[in-house]
Amino acid sequence: MNLSTLLTIGFLVIIALIVFALAIYIGAIYNRFQQLKNGAEATFNQIKVAMKKRLDLLSELLESVKSYARYERDTFERVTKMRTEVMKASTPQDLQKIDAETRGLLGNIIVSVENYPELKTSSVVQELMSSAKSVEDEIARLRYTYNNVVQEYNTRMDIIPDGIIASLMGLKKLEYLHFEESVERRPELDWNV
Repeated sequence: MNLSTLLTIGFLVIIALIVFALAIYIGAIYNRFQQLKNGAEATFNQIKVAMKKRLDLLSELLESVKSYARYERDTFERVTKMRTEVMKASTPQDLQKIDAETRGLLGNIIVSVENYPELKTSSVVQELMSSAKSVEDEIARLRYTYNNVVQEYNTRMDIIPDGIIASLMGLKKLEYLHFEESVERRPELDWNV
């Protein structure tokens, strides 16, 4: 072998190593995007489960207070319908709509309970309200986690070279889970008498 052949082989090996390293780097960036996307999807599904728990508790609360307060049949039907909608939700907007509606129902139930002191002292109602508070805390924590994962994913979309690679691979930004200002606070569930 002559010197020019050795140089050519060396040059080709160096180019092959650079291409290989670049492919591994691009693969690592893509894999991180996929990890973040999967994390966001998993948390989104956990939020749906927690919101279903909230609706289950609403049903139990409605059953507990219906002898004291008049609830129309459509209220029970709305809760049942929302339970189905929660599991079908596929976008943050779907969950935002259901969240606003369930918070409204929970607020109505709280007002009813406050109008009947004997309900406030009922151990069943107190236990349900304690469970509802735990579920509200869980939903808030999961929303926070979801938005943090989405923020990291979207930030990576905005930085170089990750954003370029994401664009070339057809990846799009994820949507944050926003809630109307009027429902950002979880309902107050403390009724200690």
